[in-house]
Amino acid sequence: MVEIESLAEFDRRMARGARTLSGWWVKAVDLSGRGDDLARCDVAGASFLGCTFAEGDEARIEARGGTVFPTIRGVPVDPFRTSLYTAPELYDAPSYPDSLDARAYAWSQGPVDQESLLARALHDHAIDQALVEWVRPRHLVGVMGGHTVQRGEPAYAEAARLGRLLAAAHVVTTGGGPGAMEAANLGARLADRPRADHDEAVTALAEVPSYHPSVGAWADAALAVLARLPGRTESLGIPTWHYGHEPPNVFATAIAKYFRNATREAILVEVCDAGIVFLPGVGGTVQEVFQDGCENFYADESSVAPWCWSAGPTGPRPCRRGPCWRRWREGG
Repeated sequence: MVEIESLAEFDRRMARGARTLSGWWVKAVDLSGRGDDLARCDVAGASFLGCTFAEGDEARIEARGGTVFPTIRGVPVDPFRTSLYTAPELYDAPSYPDSLDARAYAWSQGPVDQESLLARALHDHAIDQALVEWVRPRHLVGVMGGHTVQRGEPAYAEAARLGRLLAAAHVVTTGGGPGAMEAANLGARLADRPRADHDEAVTALAEVPSYHPSVGAWADAALAVLARLPGRTESLGIPTWHYGHEPPNVFATAIAKYFRNATREAILVEVCDAGIVFLPGVGGTVQEVFQDGCENFYADESSVAPWCWSAGPTGPRPCRRGPCWRRWREGG
């Protein structure tokens, strides 16, 4: 398979003498001036996603065995995007209701028709591909926990410190939302800065403890912290527009946001190859515990990911992988 994501890459391959496009996936490229190249090449087995063509070229490609996925109108997101989101991209307007994040959620709550379903499926597929590439050179440790933890609470500060400590050896990964998830991404993001800066950020954020009643004020407080203390340590958030009332936190450096929550939940536990820490939470966290347990139960011994879990006021307790894993598999 060959992925073409720019006109320059298409031209480079044409200049090298490409004559068959079988297996090519050409994404969102303006090919309106490349009719001669398309006519000269065998396009059977090629896929064109959201590309622009000169008049008549699209029909000729399909007649010769190529597949064209047309641009879908009225969709606020790019179904053929080639990278994960960033916080500035999702929070791209001064007012949150005008932002890409809010517009995408509003669109997802609209009428369901064939085009909107196709757009969501193509978008989540594109995020899948971008996430595979992003994860490939990294080792990820997950931090799962409740969205209701508020800034300023001891649990928030503890989750932030945990994220900071984990980021020393791994890429911290969360569900990308508020609460404990935001705290872990915050701690990871500032792991390259002095502890005093970390503490300053936690204190400053406490002035706007929740995204209720204003998502905008909540996000602005976080963006102000990043402007003053620009931590650069990588971390990942995997949120979903299914929970559109829960905004994504801005501290993850990469954001894999999905429309389908079932897809997002499965992938969230799957990518955490270095283990998962479970902090206090409710339904979503419980679901993740069982999903990860199911994955580990059917995994071979070499690919079992270690667990940690919350033990009340004493904080997270590490799993000793071998003994407790054997007890769990034996029903203990």
